[in-house]
Amino acid sequence: MTDSTDPLSREIEGPSPRQMLKARALSHWGLIFGMAVVGLLLLVAIFAPLLAPHDPYAQSLMKRMVPPVFMGGTWEHPLGTDHLGRDYLSRLIYGARVSLLIGAVAALISGFIGTAMGVAAGYFGGKVDAVVTFLINVRLAMPVVLVALAVVAILGGSLTVVICVLGLLLWDRFAVVMRASTLQISRRDYVAAAQVIGASTPRIVLTEIMPNVFNNLIVIVTLEMAHAILLEAALSFLGLGVQPPIPSWGLMVSEGKNMMLFEPWLVLIPGAVLFALVLAINLMGDGLRDVTAPEGRS
Repeated sequence: MTDSTDPLSREIEGPSPRQMLKARALSHWGLIFGMAVVGLLLLVAIFAPLLAPHDPYAQSLMKRMVPPVFMGGTWEHPLGTDHLGRDYLSRLIYGARVSLLIGAVAALISGFIGTAMGVAAGYFGGKVDAVVTFLINVRLAMPVVLVALAVVAILGGSLTVVICVLGLLLWDRFAVVMRASTLQISRRDYVAAAQVIGASTPRIVLTEIMPNVFNNLIVIVTLEMAHAILLEAALSFLGLGVQPPIPSWGLMVSEGKNMMLFEPWLVLIPGAVLFALVLAINLMGDGLRDVTAPEGRS
């Protein structure tokens, strides 16, 4: 019998799946960069009260439109102040909380709805699949931005309304991907074996199907999180999203657009941070797809 602790036997057996996953993750620069940026902004959002140099709501008309330090300003306000004299860096830091909260919660709500519908359609088929497919087609025929604008205009703009509207509108991609993945998995031998031995439907779904579609689910969560953040910024820019004085990156861009030709940093700073966050989330999602399912890489 071969000793499993023998170095030669370990070399013959090769690396374990966990070691291979770790090696692929550490060699994927997009995943590392995306996780680093998202992790940094997450820490900034969590510790915003400790990191913000000023109260993001405090106004001082005597200090309005102070330029950032790299344009001749002072270190008292490193990124300057807005048209009401509020510290721009502090509002930027607190704005990370709003963007990450809306992106994460909206993705969770839409993910729960879309995953439940997609798995049900793929596993049961028949009339259930027909009904879910019809609902997906109806949802795809509805323009997200216009529907969101109409609903928010009727109900009024607020943080809760924006989260609920986006969560109830962004489930279609989850449903499509989970339906296709479940259709493939439900035909596998181990699912048939579980059915033969009398396993219940919830047990088959939770123990046989969900673990095998989890990597696809994670990728869609990251993509829809970035989508929700962009939609929130668009709604706030149009004045129908998060309402003042709550700091939001889209709202900061909207407030600075009138002075864009004279003070471009009012738009460029929140726009650059928003771009970096969305890019990082997309890179993280692509990296997770490549690492967890390398055979699906193009």
